[in-house]
Amino acid sequence: MEQSLFEQMGGKYEQQGEYLLPFPTLPAEEEQPVGIWGQRHRLYLKEHHRILYTTYSPLAS
Repeated sequence: MEQSLFEQMGGKYEQQGEYLLPFPTLPAEEEQPVGIWGQRHRLYLKEHHRILYTTYSPLAS
């Protein structure tokens, strides 16, 4: 049987009952530093929009 494009790109299928469902996996992401404009936006949210700042968890840490 010929491989699908999904399988050719490294994808795998998982058996669920009678069906084969795609089991996608994502590559690990690199951690990137926050630039000056990201830092300034974080400070703006902290000073002027406290609810957005506290509810958006990555900014609060």
